[in-house]
Amino acid sequence: MSEMNALRKTIARLRAPGGCPWDQEQTHQSLARCLIDECSELLDTIDRADLPHMREELGDVLIQVIFHAQLAEEAGHFDLEDVAREVNEKLIRRHPHVFGDGKLDTSDQVLTQWEKIKLEEKKAAGKVQDTLFKEQPPRLPALMYAEAIWKQVEKRRLPAEGLVDTARVAELAGSLDDASLGRMLFEIAAACRARGLDPEGALRRETDRVKAGVERRVRG
Repeated sequence: MSEMNALRKTIARLRAPGGCPWDQEQTHQSLARCLIDECSELLDTIDRADLPHMREELGDVLIQVIFHAQLAEEAGHFDLEDVAREVNEKLIRRHPHVFGDGKLDTSDQVLTQWEKIKLEEKKAAGKVQDTLFKEQPPRLPALMYAEAIWKQVEKRRLPAEGLVDTARVAELAGSLDDASLGRMLFEIAAACRARGLDPEGALRRETDRVKAGVERRVRG
């Protein structure tokens, strides 16, 4: 038996009659916080390049994936094989330059093709929304949300003058490095704490303001 199948059987046994009361009580919703916590712990090991602990934390994240698949299988929706099959098919479909006849030479070309194929898939499934910006995960941290929106502004050369101090952005970009960026962000977080301000909320609202402003300009 493969180690993956052994882990699946262990989780199924924990859920089965006579198994663990805690595991038997869990739902997709109750496990959501566990998934966030385990991903956060994994990210910590990645930041510290702590490979022995990274292996352990990857295992904890894997438990969450298998646990959710087990819950879905019990309810008759799908199982882990379905999850693996779907994502494998997606990887092959979105890499025609590897599994097909095409050829790409740069990462930028790969990302452009990935987004194009992804959009075609959404159109075929009737999931395309009439929005200027690519939709972001609703629980994306505010800093990653702001970065993602600004990336789209730059990539598509969208009009952000007056909404964002682009000269200040360019000035900062020319002087920042990893250490100074970390120090600046920490000092901002500390200042927010001193003033009783919510940096996550403030940045999310500012990003929403910029996003809405750009959309108004483009749509007239």
